[in-house]
Amino acid sequence: MKPANQRLLALDILRGITIAGMILVNDPGSWNSVYAPLKHASWNGLTPTDLVFPFFMFIMGISTYISLRKYQFECNRSTVWKIAKRTLVIFAIGLLINGFSNMTFDNIRILGVLQRLALSYGFAAIIALLLKHKYIPYIIVTLLVGYALILLFGNGYEYNESSILSFVDRNVLGINHIYKDNGIDPEGLLSTIPSIAHVLIGFSVGKWLMSESDIREKMLRLFLLGTIFTFAGFLLNYGLPINKKVWSPTFVLVTCGLASSFLALLIWIIDVKGYKRWSGFFEAFGVNPLFMYVVAEALSILLYNIHFTYNGETISLRGYVYKILLQPVFGNYPGSLIFAILFVCLVWLGGYTLYKKKIYIKI
Repeated sequence: MKPANQRLLALDILRGITIAGMILVNDPGSWNSVYAPLKHASWNGLTPTDLVFPFFMFIMGISTYISLRKYQFECNRSTVWKIAKRTLVIFAIGLLINGFSNMTFDNIRILGVLQRLALSYGFAAIIALLLKHKYIPYIIVTLLVGYALILLFGNGYEYNESSILSFVDRNVLGINHIYKDNGIDPEGLLSTIPSIAHVLIGFSVGKWLMSESDIREKMLRLFLLGTIFTFAGFLLNYGLPINKKVWSPTFVLVTCGLASSFLALLIWIIDVKGYKRWSGFFEAFGVNPLFMYVVAEALSILLYNIHFTYNGETISLRGYVYKILLQPVFGNYPGSLIFAILFVCLVWLGGYTLYKKKIYIKI
């Protein structure tokens, strides 16, 4: 039996797996040579790649519960300031990354992955401070049902500018400041609504986990919850398609369900059976997750924008590694995948150094 407040290594490992997965799918050698499982679904549907971001948001919800518990969930100036500061810092870093990626602030994309994390965390944390936790499930249902109605009555599943999601983003943020994908921004304003519910589900699961001291009971509860959520999401998929780009309610249910089941599996492997030797690689990502992600984004931008002349042709450093070193030896698709794996390992080296020195950088 494990004390209720003892840290679950499995949680760090799942966090590390998702960050490593996010870096892997974001950094192929060539976007023209990516294996199907490493691509996002073009519209409705779900691929393995579509799981990594929502898995991290689910874990963020669990971590939010653990973090706020230290302050007894008191809504005071100090706690609110900590939440607001973290929200602003994460959002600002995302904005800077978008600016450097575009190399111009005139057409900067305002929202993005880090911005979604920031807003979802900020709103979810404030809700957790202001409301009694027994009411949070009702907030989750209200957010998901309300968003489902917005999608159904606002052409939310239309993959074009007639969608209410596109309409709101274009008119509030401006066409020059959203992701260019048929007018649909996958981290848009309205789809932030279900993402808040997503983090709140993780928060509620965190409370559930920390209230139980028996590690096997934790595992069984997660498996049960994961099964219910996954089944409900796929069942409702017939009326509300699973869609990452609109962050549909069924997408929330299925990904939270699968994340719960995967965490339960990791608890069984790591915390119950004690098979930990394989997990060290991912733990280095898991203890400094957002910092590792930001470092990966910065390195990726550098690889795209550092150019030099090779055989009379200007080529980026990324292009040189892929086209000159990897592609001729391994071919298009394997070479592109190997580049992504090498990139993950490069980021891991820095993270492993911090991990060994017990340096934890919180963003």
